[in-house]
Amino acid sequence: MERKIEEQLLAWKNKTDDRLPLIVNGARQVGKTYILRKFGEEQFKNVVYINLETNLTIASYFNDNIAPERLLRYLEASTGERIIPEETLIIFDEIQSSERALTALKYFCEETPEYHIAAAGSLLGVAINRQHYSFPVGKVETLTLYPLDFEEYLGARSQKLLSEEIRRAYEKMEPLPDALHQKAIELYREYLLIGGMPACINAFLKSGSFLDVPLVQNEILDNYIADMAKYASNTDSVKIRACYNSIPAQLAKDNKKFQYKVVQKGGSAALFGASIEWLNLAGVVLKCQRINQAIEPIAVYTDLSAFKLYMGDVGLLTMKSGLSQQTVLSGEGNTFMGAVTENYVAQQLAAKGYDLYYWESSSTAELDFVLQKGNQIVGVEVKKGEHVRSRSLSVFVDSYKPAYSVRLSLKNFGEKDGLKSVPLYAAFCV
Repeated sequence: MERKIEEQLLAWKNKTDDRLPLIVNGARQVGKTYILRKFGEEQFKNVVYINLETNLTIASYFNDNIAPERLLRYLEASTGERIIPEETLIIFDEIQSSERALTALKYFCEETPEYHIAAAGSLLGVAINRQHYSFPVGKVETLTLYPLDFEEYLGARSQKLLSEEIRRAYEKMEPLPDALHQKAIELYREYLLIGGMPACINAFLKSGSFLDVPLVQNEILDNYIADMAKYASNTDSVKIRACYNSIPAQLAKDNKKFQYKVVQKGGSAALFGASIEWLNLAGVVLKCQRINQAIEPIAVYTDLSAFKLYMGDVGLLTMKSGLSQQTVLSGEGNTFMGAVTENYVAQQLAAKGYDLYYWESSSTAELDFVLQKGNQIVGVEVKKGEHVRSRSLSVFVDSYKPAYSVRLSLKNFGEKDGLKSVPLYAAFCV
């Protein structure tokens, strides 16, 4: 599977004077290890791969002197691989398992910058926050890997030409031919079921059956729950699991703002706030903060007390909610499909690097997403079908006069009076 992050990895490799050790962060099973090993095999003469969670012998070596020259000699002896500057990629996987290995990156940066050092961490944010790991600020470069977005999914489905046509239609704001439009909608509905987790996509590609996908999705969710037990205390892991399990119910409400009372009667931020932070740091949820003012810079107008939580992968939400595959694939009218559609859009926007915000005006109007692109503020409205009548976007436009706004729906491309009509399958273009 081709991933967009490969371009960033190549840019990192080709840096000379200012290259830092690299950390690829992201939720478990989004493909960090696979993409680093693939990158190493394609771009370097050899790869030295160390999993610090399973290779306890090498992990223990970091407990002593972490001078880079000493570590490099030991890694050569342990792996039988010659480590040569500019020719070898060293990968430290599951780096959250070893605080000393994380600290060692600082010294690799300062003393041996000629070596290519890459690390991957699934729960690095959790380890830093909960176990008070010191992070080598300014001494590492970080990239975040998300599940495959819809454009990457099209590539995995051998539909790269279709994604190119979608991009061309977006740039010109001209409708796709109806046959291509319908084909893209069909693939979009597939994606709502399968999601962007590599293992789920592989299961579908291998068998061609949607029936195999929930088995893999359940396994991923079980691994998430295992992490909650492993990287949190017993009491905390129960709260974290309760918050995570409440997400489908939270999104099913008319007001999708996260409410602690849905998690537990009498629930509060004091009781569950740390659990939300754990989920966010682990990368298994996407947090969308409320803003009351859509003015640049929108981050300073964040209302920290109000937010929505989406699942990190739309396929996991569809499976966890119990929504039938037939309903998703047929496009039948279903109230919860609105929540699934919103979650899908949040996932596409996050993968593009946007911080997620939604706008609310005195509880009279609410806009699904507000983006800042340079100095422009863009309102994004999400509709699950072709019915697009809505008051909230009009209120937003009247209030802030944005350069343009976007309405995502199942309608074809078009533009009128500063409003771009964009099909949901083209959310990756926004």
